Amino acid sequence: MRKLFYLFAVFSLLTSCVSKKNQVIKQNILTLKDSYCKAPFQYNYTNKLPSYNSDSILTANKELKGMFSDQSILILNALDNLDEVHDIIELKKDTSLSSQVKVLQLKTKINSKITIALTELDAVAAEFDCEGERVAQIGNYVDNLNDSRNNKLILYSIAAGAAASIAGGIVKDNSWSNAIDISGGVLGAGFGLATLNPKGKKVEFIHQRNLLRDIWREKLESPNFPPFIWYMYTEKKFSNKEEHSIIQNMKERWLHYQFDDSRQEADASVIFSDGGFYRSDDLHNRAAMLNQMQSATRTINQNINYLLLDLDKLIL
Repeated sequence: MRKLFYLFAVFSLLTSCVSKKNQVIKQNILTLKDSYCKAPFQYNYTNKLPSYNSDSILTANKELKGMFSDQSILILNALDNLDEVHDIIELKKDTSLSSQVKVLQLKTKINSKITIALTELDAVAAEFDCEGERVAQIGNYVDNLNDSRNNKLILYSIAAGAAASIAGGIVKDNSWSNAIDISGGVLGAGFGLATLNPKGKKVEFIHQRNLLRDIWREKLESPNFPPFIWYMYTEKKFSNKEEHSIIQNMKERWLHYQFDDSRQEADASVIFSDGGFYRSDDLHNRAAMLNQMQSATRTINQNINYLLLDLDKLIL
């Protein structure tokens, strides 16, 4: 009888520890449920996007092709700086001091637009990074909840088996002893089977400012992105093969790897909504997608770097 008492005392202590751990986890989830990544001040960008008629733009500025790459010409057009570049080329024909001063003034004007574009890129990439970290944290908490639940069920299973074994040793009647052993085995097996829940627990996660929704729908339906960034995402000339845009390539990867090529499942996913109840797999998928978009955003810096190099060559 004393053994049975000690067994239940240890069992109560362990379950108490698990319960306290779950309370801490739930409190942490409340702090992560609503986004802390969005900027405190919402800038209302103009809805005007640069022209997507890239072939016409390049044809109209074919005299620049010896000095700039196609991507650099398109960026200059998107930043509304093509006139300044043409003026610089004309002023370079005059070696007077006044012409040189005007060239530097025009270069400063172009650099100002490029600086704004670079800060926009940094801001968008930083928000993707912050959102990815936020999702990863709550994903880890849900994993811990699932682990705690499984650990508790395993503990129940062990305790049930041990209690049945001790009780079977105490009871002298064979028929009752066998019945206790069988009941303990069935109960322990039931707890063990209950751990085989592949989806696990759910947690509420809100993201009314959903950066991934605009990407998935390929529509700038919100002020989430500056027009220049969206243009870089959606102009095919800035992708590797120039057959699909950056976000079209991204969507193909998401559809294949995150949604098993099921467009219907992807469209109905909580990932592209205002938020809702997430399971662990959905949270880890969302974190991966945010990190991928962060990387894609930062690669745009390469195009701007090439533009700056072309501009320096023009000025020298």
